[in-house]
Amino acid sequence: MMVGVIGAGAWGTALAITAARGGADVSLWSYDGGIKEFDGVSIPDSVRVTTKLSDLSAADVWLIVTPAAYFRETLRIARPHYNGVPVIICTKGAEYSTGDFMSEVLRAELPECKDFGVLSGPQFAAEVARGVPTGSTLAGTPAARSAGAAALNQLYISESDDVIGTEICGVGKNAVALICGYTSVVSGENERAMIFTRAWGEVVNIGLALGSDVRTFLDLCGIGDLFLSATSPTSRNFSAGMAIARGEEIVGTVEGIFALGGILRRANALGVATPVLCQMHEKLNI
Repeated sequence: MMVGVIGAGAWGTALAITAARGGADVSLWSYDGGIKEFDGVSIPDSVRVTTKLSDLSAADVWLIVTPAAYFRETLRIARPHYNGVPVIICTKGAEYSTGDFMSEVLRAELPECKDFGVLSGPQFAAEVARGVPTGSTLAGTPAARSAGAAALNQLYISESDDVIGTEICGVGKNAVALICGYTSVVSGENERAMIFTRAWGEVVNIGLALGSDVRTFLDLCGIGDLFLSATSPTSRNFSAGMAIARGEEIVGTVEGIFALGGILRRANALGVATPVLCQMHEKLNI
């Protein structure tokens, strides 16, 4: 099996390593030729790093792992090399300017893709790269789920057909993790728990308004990812929230910043009340 991975940051590199461990030949696209290196982890020989998207044209499945802010642009430049294979969206986020989820961006920019899925769950990239047991929700069409599970056979996969619910979980947990990092500095533990619970409830209400299955929010992509990201400084979103509270500089891409703005735009369009998310957006001043 040949797997094409688009995006060579921490998560993209970790997934490339995982696919290679599972027996796949991997083409890992990096816009500048660089990849994320993990301490104590070697890149398998079956991972080929490339700056040419044309090298992914023979892949059996694409894993797209670019930041949400660059997802649309990346699809546009990748489209001429797309050969109709299933696409797995591994980016958790919403487009800041539109509030669109990544599957909606995919439909707009790669309309010829008929089989796509979304991978989401409690996944710290460094642990995945080291081979630590990790579970994820994979939602999509049957063909996409089959291809994604084959490519990532080293992960425990919980399959679903609730694409939008799985995406909302990923977007929402990024936003809530950012908020929880902030409140861990400025609030007492009682208040932090209250804000955590009410903010996640608002995320669930947005999902239900879009037709999501409430059970999705109890799966790995929901409560599993929320538990991991909203309680640990290892999470970039949680640590970024802490940095904002302390007046420190934020380093690197923080999806929670884009996610919070994007999900509020979607809630407003749906007429879903989000008083806690709105209040925390104002306090974070992002």
